[in-house]
Amino acid sequence: MNATSPARGIYTAQGLLAVLFWSSTIAFSRSLTERLGPLTAATAIYLVAGILAMLGYARDPSALRRGISLPKRYLLGAGALFVGYMLALYLAVGLSRDRAQAVEVGVVNYLWPGTTLLFSVPVLKRRARWTLLPGAALAFGGVVVAIAQTGPLNWTGFRERLLDNPLPYTLALAAAVAWGFYSTCSRLWVGAREENALPLFLLATGLVLLGLRATRTETSDWSGSTGWMLAYMAVLPTLLAYTCWDRAVRKGDLVLVASASYATPLLSTLLSCAILGVAMTAGLWIACAMVIAGALVCRYSVGDDVAVPLDPSGSARTTPLGA
Repeated sequence: MNATSPARGIYTAQGLLAVLFWSSTIAFSRSLTERLGPLTAATAIYLVAGILAMLGYARDPSALRRGISLPKRYLLGAGALFVGYMLALYLAVGLSRDRAQAVEVGVVNYLWPGTTLLFSVPVLKRRARWTLLPGAALAFGGVVVAIAQTGPLNWTGFRERLLDNPLPYTLALAAAVAWGFYSTCSRLWVGAREENALPLFLLATGLVLLGLRATRTETSDWSGSTGWMLAYMAVLPTLLAYTCWDRAVRKGDLVLVASASYATPLLSTLLSCAILGVAMTAGLWIACAMVIAGALVCRYSVGDDVAVPLDPSGSARTTPLGA
């Protein structure tokens, strides 16, 4: 395809839209959990997204057969990691004490670029430069700053905020680790095959959440605005963004969309602060810069063969793009 063709520009724009949609995940999921409850909101999002994704199989039944025929260790192992990631992320956001902590949790979640590259060394046998561990430490330091909120050396503030409500931070960290393993193991188990099991994973996530929701009572406030918000989350960041990203990395300007993906932590934090009415403090600016810089150092440390995020479909495109 010609490098300057209009179609290539359209696919590139779709990749940039995917980054934008993903960056709104924390803000809208927090707003939904405040209205519906953590489990109800997550269940609704993934059931709707999963059902819509499965409708695609109705148009092409052979795609379902190809998806089911993928290696069992991918379907079960990667599927469990996918479900675990989504469950941990949405509970982390929903269980945050307030909106400010939800923004901080979002920064913790965006450790996934670093964890993916870090795990690619033992899982995919990548050769790494000595800068890999310092890069990972820099990204993790950004999390410390995000939680402390007053600067990288205020350990008292970090300790007090962490101990005040540790579960959301723990879940967000678990999500970052799960997505790192999901991305690297998907590449190991299915390579660059076009087939993927994303619709199955989305539906499985919704069904697992539905089972958990049945064990708890949550008060939900359904309204027209809640419905529109749910539709946005199910269709745009959860379903459409992954489709756009897959097309962009295969047919668009790969370097441009890959570079844009590393700005997701900052863009997500800015959107979350704006939508949720949280002040963008100096600590958050520093934290975002450290997380992004750490991811870029990790990317440099493992070489060009994993320069771009692996999309959540399991196809080997290049790094892991998660919410």
